[in-house]
Amino acid sequence: MSDLGAALDVVGARWALRIVERLLDGPQRYGDLQRDLGVPTNMLATRLRELEAAGVLSRLPLRHNTRAYALTERGLALHDAIEALGRWGAEGT
Repeated sequence: MSDLGAALDVVGARWALRIVERLLDGPQRYGDLQRDLGVPTNMLATRLRELEAAGVLSRLPLRHNTRAYALTERGLALHDAIEALGRWGAEGT
């Protein structure tokens, strides 16, 4: 498998990069991610589990049985790639 293929296995699924982009602003609670991105709750739960398993984000326990999500070093390393994709998308419009 190519390096690009390996990367896409981690962040190529629908909503994955949007979740990472949102977490670049700092830790976010599940409900805030769902509301801000408009991602269906079942899809958000799946993507968060996948990204956590891949070491891209970690779950932070909060009070009252809630949780937040934050990027790991591996997730933060996606910053430049996400910025470049955003610029590329803007050029096509």
